[in-house]
Amino acid sequence: MRKITGWRWTFFIGGMMIMALGITMSIKGKIVGTSPWDVLHVGLFQNFGLTIGTWSILTGFLIVVSTSLVLREWPKIGTWLNMLLIGSFIDVFNWLLPSTEIYGLQITYFVLGLFVLSFGCGMYIAPNMGAGPRDTLMMILVEKFGGTIKTARMGIEVLVTILGGLLGGPVGVGTVLIALTSGYIVQYSLPYCRKVLMKCIGNMEGMM
Repeated sequence: MRKITGWRWTFFIGGMMIMALGITMSIKGKIVGTSPWDVLHVGLFQNFGLTIGTWSILTGFLIVVSTSLVLREWPKIGTWLNMLLIGSFIDVFNWLLPSTEIYGLQITYFVLGLFVLSFGCGMYIAPNMGAGPRDTLMMILVEKFGGTIKTARMGIEVLVTILGGLLGGPVGVGTVLIALTSGYIVQYSLPYCRKVLMKCIGNMEGMM
């Protein structure tokens, strides 16, 4: 049982690390824009200092507190870890990955980042250790006001993109591309990661 739990935590934390790597790569390729939430985080960073990862943590914390008040319950530990670790990993990778002003390399950063962050998203969701703050907000909006998950997500992302754009965040065709395509990549990466996870757990059960 302990080994099964260990595999679940490995996928959860490893997936968040991979997702943060992809987010950082897309930010390094911001000449074409970055994801809606990172438009906001970069805009806040440019205007008020701190780091992009810190703003990711702070906005996540605000969402966690707000959703907890609405639900009248504290979220799972996985939600708190999602909030803290992704922002921390973003700052680490932002320091490790070299920046470039070469247009072609920024495009490469962005395209690779799109696939990496989407795969990482599927990987961290696979073990079902707790939804991220932004995913929780999306589900609450659907529960309280109706509509579809797609509509709720789009509404949130349009709002944060506008706010981030007003702060000078990197809005561009890449912002739209991530918003429209990342979900489709996660749609394939999630069942794949679940299959791999179950295979790892199955091997462990066979050894017990």
